[in-house]
Formats: sequence, structure tokens, C-alpha cells
Amino acid sequence: MRMEESPVGVHPYRGRRNSIAVKASNEEIADILEQIGLLLESQGANPHRIRAYRTAAGQVRDTEKPVARLVVEKGAEHLERLPGIGSALAGTIEEIVRTGSSGILERLQGEMPPVRLFSSIPGIGPRMAEQIVDELDLHSLEELELAAHDGRLQSLRGFGPKRVRSVRDTLQTMLNRSVRYRTRRGQLRPAAEGPSVSVLLEMDARYRKLAGEDRLKKIAPRRFNPEKKAWLPIMHHEAEGWSFTLLFSNTYRAHELGKTRDWVVIYFSGHGEEGQHTVVTAGSGPLKGKRIVRGREQECVEHYGG
Repeated sequence: MRMEESPVGVHPYRGRRNSIAVKASNEEIADILEQIGLLLESQGANPHRIRAYRTAAGQVRDTEKPVARLVVEKGAEHLERLPGIGSALAGTIEEIVRTGSSGILERLQGEMPPVRLFSSIPGIGPRMAEQIVDELDLHSLEELELAAHDGRLQSLRGFGPKRVRSVRDTLQTMLNRSVRYRTRRGQLRPAAEGPSVSVLLEMDARYRKLAGEDRLKKIAPRRFNPEKKAWLPIMHHEAEGWSFTLLFSNTYRAHELGKTRDWVVIYFSGHGEEGQHTVVTAGSGPLKGKRIVRGREQECVEHYGG
């Protein structure tokens, strides 16, 4: 896709509306939204969700003003005034405008590279992003933020105190913006909390059962798949007002530890929120051998009656 590059030194997600890395035309934005809808349809997702992306694509295509300019000048929340575009879709469109791609699209294609995500942060280039992934085994902005505060990031070559402070400030802005899109106005909840542990574990059990019975569609992930084999089962499901997409983890760490059939990544959206969780088999502690949601271990203890 052809993109118009920004001036040198301007980085995505710096926290100012006029700071933008790439500008997509209305047609290019609509094309990506339609690709998402097409992949959702091919994978058997909820028809309402498919229709939402196609409706948004048509709305963007029919909008006279450049949508990218609306995002830059008035903020992505202004897009919610357009028919059929809610906060989640507005956030997706902003991501397309600012990065030229969509994490949702990459996820549906079986690829969501953390190196590209980290490279978009001012002060972190591709080589440093690879270093973060390889040496610290980080894969999300939330994990990177923690590493920037607990000393791990500064332990890497090239990350002095000044650079680490800059990364902290940038991540605070980025994650605060993410919270805005993942929560309803006036109903602030932890952005990554989402569905209850019981629902997440139910989705995890359903996914692993269907995957084990070879009853799910499979996609060919781009990462760690030189033969381009369609091996990764993907499941879309709706429950209690949430839309879920589940896949086995296809990260370097999962392959290294032989956990590609154990670690399950659950993406969720609904109730004005969106985010992700990872479910694994506990290797130690009071829940050893049981399925747990990373980061919500105490809730898992309560779930199992501990």
C-alpha cells in the first residue's frame, strides 16, 4: 500500500494529534477494513462483527473529507460521529492512519510481530526492538512499560537512563490513549481486565477441545512458518456480550519452550473494551497443572476455590 511518509523525526503515538507517521487515504483505510471483514467471514466469525467492518469501510470510502486529517486535527473520537463507527472501530482506523497497518488484520493473518510494535516507539529502532524481544522476551506495550520501570530495559545495551525515561513517557501516553478506546466514557475499568476469569477459562477449554478434535479453521502464520503451512487453529466465539478470537501462541518463546499447543492467546472486545489475555498451564504453585490466566492468578485461585 502506498503511504505518504511524515517528516523526519515525527513518530507515531507521541501523544499530539498532529504527530503522525503515515497518512492513509480513505480508499486505503477502507481496503484494510474490508480485508478484516473478509478474513473474519472466512474464519466463521459473528456476522454482526463482519458487517460492522464492511459498514465502516463503506462509511470511510464515502466520507468526503480525508479521514486521516480528521484523526490528526480532531482526534479519533471524532470518527464516532460517523454512522456505524464506534470507539473500537475508531481506534482501529486511527491505528491504520498512524502505522499504515492494523494489529487486528495481522492477528487474523497469523502474525502480530512485537518488533514492529516496539519499533514505532520514539528512541527504539528495529535493532533495539529485536533486542527487547530476544533478550527480555517481551511482546506487548504493557510488558515493555513494566520492564522500563523495573530495571530490565536499562540493563540492555544502548538503553541509558535518558532513553528509558523517554520510553516511559511515550508508553504512558500511548497506554492512556488505549484505555480511552477500551473503556466507555465515565465507566473507567482496567483496560486489560475485560471478561471474568471463569469466562476466559471456559473459552480456553472450548478452543483447546475443538482444536484437539481438528474442528477449527487453520491459518498459515507468517512467523516461524517457512513452509507456509496452515497449522494454527483459530476460533471466533460470542459469549456474554463479548466477541472472542482465540489462537495458540505463535511467539518465539512459545516455540522455544515447546508451548505452542499450551499457551492460548484470547483477544476480546465488547462492553466498550478490548484487549487480550494469555491462558497457560501453571507449572508450579498451588495451581500447578491447572489452566490460569496470566496476570490474574489470584482470581484463578478464587475460581478454583482455593
